[in-house]
Amino acid sequence: MSGSSRGAEVVDLVLEGGGVKGVALVGAISALEEHGLRFARVAGSSAGAIVGALVAAGMTCNELRDAIEALDFKRICDGTDLDRIPLLGKGLSIFFEHGVYGGDYFRDLVADHLADFGIETFADLRFNDAESGLADHKQYKLLVTASDVTRGRLMHLPWDYALDGIDPDKQYVADAVRASMSIPFFFRPVSLPIPGHPPSTLIDGGLLSNFPVDAFDRVDGRPARWPTIGIKLLARQDPNEVQHVVTGTVSLAEAIFGTMASWHDRMQLDDPRVVQRTIFVDTSGVKSTDFEIDKSTQKKLFESGRVAAERFLSESSSS
Repeated sequence: MSGSSRGAEVVDLVLEGGGVKGVALVGAISALEEHGLRFARVAGSSAGAIVGALVAAGMTCNELRDAIEALDFKRICDGTDLDRIPLLGKGLSIFFEHGVYGGDYFRDLVADHLADFGIETFADLRFNDAESGLADHKQYKLLVTASDVTRGRLMHLPWDYALDGIDPDKQYVADAVRASMSIPFFFRPVSLPIPGHPPSTLIDGGLLSNFPVDAFDRVDGRPARWPTIGIKLLARQDPNEVQHVVTGTVSLAEAIFGTMASWHDRMQLDDPRVVQRTIFVDTSGVKSTDFEIDKSTQKKLFESGRVAAERFLSESSSS
């Protein structure tokens, strides 16, 4: 890749999940967009699914940044009725609702942003491209991952709806994004009705695939028509550094989930094909569930993403 003189260049974009650290994704995307890159298709998990859906809908980096600056992160933690019970509320929410927070506020917020661009169901994100090598049921601008813990499988949405006899074109994009962001025991899981069978319980896609960087790779032996660029929210860590402090059920769930995601990260870093097409953003010091981060921290995450993307582009142009 060359610098900003390249003109418009098409790429596929893959975004890692990371809760509030997703602000850094927007920073990296802003740098890519300013260098003339345009995004054909977007894949993501959790926070990557949220940002990815908005990018696939046509939201520019400036609009993304405005949306983040207007976002009240504390409202993301929308408590259930049980959560309001003094002392016992959070425990009761986990026991009866399987999550402390409802997640309805953010689902509706995503739906509202998508509606501004005329996007409601996956039919609105059809991307019919016979040259891509993707099957017809994969011809969409957006792909998000979710973990189906009922059937023990990773789901690529909207691709895998058809496996259960569900018409993907009729499924709401915001519902798939909401499923992908269901951090275990933090947000309530999403129930997916399955025709003729018991419903599936869907939780955060990061449990099984937090960085689906190979989602759009060709499998027919032909060369890719354009590159894939991944953005990974990877903090620089000391192997002996304490990553998670467990003080209760919710923090234990966070530690389990974070450890699993980190394990996938380390495995991918052993693959040079992943490294050479990935922007690594240092988000040290910020937890995925730090929903009370201040504006200063949000700005640092955004700038960290920009710096990482600029470095990636510079190194790619010189190689």
